[in-house]
Amino acid sequence: MLQSTIKTILLASALLVLPASMSAQKRKAAPKKKAVAEQVKPVDENFYIFLCFGQSNMEGAARPEAQDLASPGPRFLLMPAVDFPDKGRKMGEWCEASAPLCRPNTGLTPADWFGRTLVASLPENIKIGVIHVAIGGIDIKGFLPDSIKSYVKTAPNWMKGMLAAYDNNPYERLVTLAKKAQKDGVIKGILMHQGETNTGDPKWAGMVKQVYDNLCGDLQLKPEDVPLYAGNIVQAGGKGVCIGCKKQIDELPLTLHTSQVISSDDCTNGPDRLHFDAAGYRELGCRYGEAVARNLGFEPKRPHIEMPKRIEVPADAFIAETTVPGNEFPKVDKQGRAYFSIAAPEARKVIVDICNKKYDMQPDGKGNFMAVTDPLPVGFHYYFMEINGVRFIDPATETFFGCNREAGGIEIPEAAEGDYYRPQQGVPAGQVRSIYYYSNEQQTWRHAMVYTPAEYELKANAKKRYPVLYLQHGMGEDETGWSKQGHMQHIMDNAIAKGEAVPMIVVMESGDVKAPFNFASGASNEQGRSQYGASFYPVLLNDLIPYIDKTFRTKSDRENRAMAGLSWGGHQTFDVVLTNLDKFAWLGTFSGAIFGLDVKTAYDGVFANADTFNKQIHYMYMNWGEQDFIKSADIVKQLRELGVKVEANESKGTAHEWLTWRRGLHEFIPHLFKK
Repeated sequence: MLQSTIKTILLASALLVLPASMSAQKRKAAPKKKAVAEQVKPVDENFYIFLCFGQSNMEGAARPEAQDLASPGPRFLLMPAVDFPDKGRKMGEWCEASAPLCRPNTGLTPADWFGRTLVASLPENIKIGVIHVAIGGIDIKGFLPDSIKSYVKTAPNWMKGMLAAYDNNPYERLVTLAKKAQKDGVIKGILMHQGETNTGDPKWAGMVKQVYDNLCGDLQLKPEDVPLYAGNIVQAGGKGVCIGCKKQIDELPLTLHTSQVISSDDCTNGPDRLHFDAAGYRELGCRYGEAVARNLGFEPKRPHIEMPKRIEVPADAFIAETTVPGNEFPKVDKQGRAYFSIAAPEARKVIVDICNKKYDMQPDGKGNFMAVTDPLPVGFHYYFMEINGVRFIDPATETFFGCNREAGGIEIPEAAEGDYYRPQQGVPAGQVRSIYYYSNEQQTWRHAMVYTPAEYELKANAKKRYPVLYLQHGMGEDETGWSKQGHMQHIMDNAIAKGEAVPMIVVMESGDVKAPFNFASGASNEQGRSQYGASFYPVLLNDLIPYIDKTFRTKSDRENRAMAGLSWGGHQTFDVVLTNLDKFAWLGTFSGAIFGLDVKTAYDGVFANADTFNKQIHYMYMNWGEQDFIKSADIVKQLRELGVKVEANESKGTAHEWLTWRRGLHEFIPHLFKK
C-alpha cells in the first residue's frame, strides 16, 4: 500500500514537472521565432509608390532623347512589369528609373517626368517608385478581370504580342507587382492615360471606376488616400485624332469622385496628332507630378528640362531661289546666313553640312529641327543633311549633281554685280537642249546639253552658222552643272544681248568624271599622264564633235571651235586642245586642275615656241579664286616668261566654287571668235 502510494506521488510529481519542462523548452525556442520575425523588412513609409496603366500615350510613343535616358538617381525607382535584358532589368525587382519604363522598344512616357517632378518637389528622404503596365490601343475592358479573357480572344494581331508580355492579363500583372511593392512602400496614387480607344463610349467612365474600385479592393487601398490621376488626350490645337474623347475625360470626376484630370492643353504632339512628342510627354509628366505633389501637401518644383534653342528668323530673311516652291525654308538673310528646317519627329541628332562646316540642328519640341549658319560667301553652295549619321538631301531644296552624287544646293545672292548671270527682262533667251548621241568609241548612248543662242531659231538666220564652245565641268559634277549651278545660259544671253560676245553654240558633256578620282590607287594625276577622264577624249573628237557639226548649224573649222573647263574640266581642256591644235583655236581654264606641268616640255614642247603657239591659239585665259586651293598663278608666270600670251584673273573673295567659274566664263567669252 505504501509502495502504491509512493508510486502515485512520484507519477503526479512527474506530471507536474513535465509541463514546466516543456514550457521552459518553449521559452528557449521563443527567441528563435523572434529572430525570424526581426528579418522581415518593415514597410518604408517614405517610399511612395504609384501604379501607372493605360494605352499608347502611357506606354510612350516618342523616342527618348539624351536628357530622358539618364537616370535621375536612386530616389526614382521602377519595378519592371516585364524582363528587360538589354537594360539589366528583371520583372518585379526595383531598379533606377529611366526611359523607356514600359517594355523594350517603347518610348518616353509621362511617368518618366512625373517621377522626376516628384523627386524635385518632395523632401530628400522620400523615394518614388512606379509600376508601369500599358498596351498601345488597348480598350479599358482590357483592364477588367471579367472582360480580359474575351478581350484577348478578339484583340487585333498587332496587339497580341504586347498582351502576351503580360501573360494576357495586364490587370493581374499590375496587381501582382503592386502587392509585392506594398511590402516595400506605400501606394499613394494611380496614374492613368487611356480613353482614345473608347472615344465616344458612354460606358467608359463607369468602366474606369470599375478598374479603380477593383484595384482598391484587391490591394486593400482606401480611395481617399489613393486618388486616380487621368491625363487628357492629344489636342493638336483642336485637330487631335481623338479630340472627341477630351470631354468624356474632363467629366470623369462626375463618376469617380476621387479622380483628377491632368490637362493636356498646349502639350505638343507628333505628326500623327494622336501621340505626344518628347516635349509633350515631358510637359504632361510634369503636370502629373505637380498635381500629386500638391495633393501630398508639397509645393511643386519643376525638374530641369533642356529646352531647345529657339532660332529667330529675322524679318529680312527671304526664301532662297534654290528652294523647292511651296516650302518656307531654306531662307537667307541680308547678312548671308542660311536658315534650314526639317520635320524629323523620330530623329535624335540632325546636322546640316555646308561650306566645310557642320551645324547641329536644334529641335523645337514639335518634331522639327532648325539651324542657322554663319554668314556664307555669296554664290552657290552644295549642302547635305544628316540624321543619326545618315546623309541625305534636304527635301526642300532643288537637287544638283555635285560631290559625285545628287546634292542639295543653296544660292547666297550677290547684289547687282551678279546680274550678269541672272535672267533679265527684255533680253532674248536662248535654249538649253538635252540631247543623246551614240558613241562608236564606247558602243553606247551618251548624254549632252547644248546651248543655242536666241537668234538661232529666227527664220532670218535659218542658214546662219555658229562657232562652238565645248565647255566642261569639274570632278564629281555632270553635264547639267554649267546650266543649273553655273547659269551659263544667262551669262551667254546677257553678254550676247549687250554685244559683248558673239552668238555661239555651247556644248556640255559629262566628260567621264562624275565618279571621283582614286588618289589612293597611286595613279598619276599629272597633266597629260592621268587616265582619269581620258576615256572622254576619243569620244569628244570622234563622236561628239561630228554629231554636233551634223546636227546643228556650226562653223566646223578650228578657227570657230573653242574649249574651256573648270577644275578637272580645265585639266581635260589642256589635254585635248594642246594635242589637237588642228581642231581648236581658243582655250580657257577656270580653277584648272593642272598638275605636274613642265611648261618647256609638256605636250611635246607645245609652249617652247611661243610665237608659233600664239599664232595657233588666238586667245588663252586662266582664272582662279582668291581663296582657291587650285591656283594657276605660277603656271601663268612661267608661260609668260616663255613669251606665251595668256590672260589671267583672280576672283576676289571666292574659293573653288561656282561663283569663281561664272566670273571666269563671263570674262572669257567676250574674246572668243574675234580677230
